[in-house]
Amino acid sequence: MTEGQIDLAHAVALGSIDDEDHNSVQDLLDTEDPALRTAFIADVHETSDALAALAEVTATTPPAALRDRILASVSARPRL
Repeated sequence: MTEGQIDLAHAVALGSIDDEDHNSVQDLLDTEDPALRTAFIADVHETSDALAALAEVTATTPPAALRDRILASVSARPRL
C-alpha cells in the first residue's frame, strides 16, 4: 500500500473521512487487486484494535459531579 492508502485506512479507523475520502475508500474496496483490498481492510482493523486498546488503558472515571453539571446546564437552556 502507498502512504496515502495507509493514511486513508487510519482515517477510516478513526471514523474521520469526508466524501472525497469515502470515494477513495470505495475505489480501494472495488479494486481488482485482492491483495491491496485485503491489506487495506487489515490495516483498518489493526488500527481500530490499537485505538480500542489505547482507549481502554487510558480511560479514566469522570468526576462525580460531572453528570450533575451537565444536567444543570441542559436544564438551564431555553426549550425550543
